[in-house]
Amino acid sequence: MVQAKKIALIVVIVFVMYTIIASPERAADLVQVGFEGVSSAAQSVGDFMSALVN
Repeated sequence: MVQAKKIALIVVIVFVMYTIIASPERAADLVQVGFEGVSSAAQSVGDFMSALVN
């Protein structure tokens, strides 16, 4: 089972590296979307906590 996890991790890393090298613009867009999603989620949690305190 451990070997399968290692192989899966290596495959994912190789895929990410290939994507970055083959299409850096697309990879940058995906990273930006990811960071925007995390930022939006953090803002929503902050708004929720502020509403609870008030």
